[in-house]
Amino acid sequence: MNRGLFISFEGPDGSGKSTQIEYLKTYFRERGLDCVFTREPGGTEIGEKLREVILDKSNNEMCDMTEALLYAASRAQHVCQLIGPALNEGKIVVCDRFMDSSIAYQGCGRQLGDKVRVINEYAVMGIIPDLTFLLEIDPRVGKGRIRADERDRLENEKLRFHKRVYRGYLQLAEQEPQRIVLIDGSRSREEMRAEITGHIERLLEQREGQ
Repeated sequence: MNRGLFISFEGPDGSGKSTQIEYLKTYFRERGLDCVFTREPGGTEIGEKLREVILDKSNNEMCDMTEALLYAASRAQHVCQLIGPALNEGKIVVCDRFMDSSIAYQGCGRQLGDKVRVINEYAVMGIIPDLTFLLEIDPRVGKGRIRADERDRLENEKLRFHKRVYRGYLQLAEQEPQRIVLIDGSRSREEMRAEITGHIERLLEQREGQ
């Protein structure tokens, strides 16, 4: 493989992304594959500083467009400094959230519309995941999985916000069924793990055959 493989995980808060990403780390490590695991917002020193600002519960005065632009700024640095170079070196990159999150959370949740997509098309510089796992779970259930004292600024939003985010994710899945794989987040961790690794194995086999 000349160009690496880019895999992203998406889903409402409390959907179980972090657990499945940890499973995938073990899967790739056992197979000796060269992988980079990262997250958004964050992934770089600059991105992590922006993450602190974005998610800080004390920043209640932050306007919606500021939030969207900060996410895009973190993403641009992430793509330029880490994701792009890793893919060019033929590595597998697994990212906890990417551009789809901004479209769902700021485009739909904050109701900023297509402006968010346009902003992020500049930020990603043409780099889109080869495969995205969308962990689907009812927003009420997902929000209930996160302790109140552990919630960040966005997790603290009212349920109606998270319902808009959820609908935004489902719209994305309808628009890009070839890239976005829906995973039922209400099932057991092991069932989800088996389905995800099945998709990964098929993708790796396809790429090896090219």
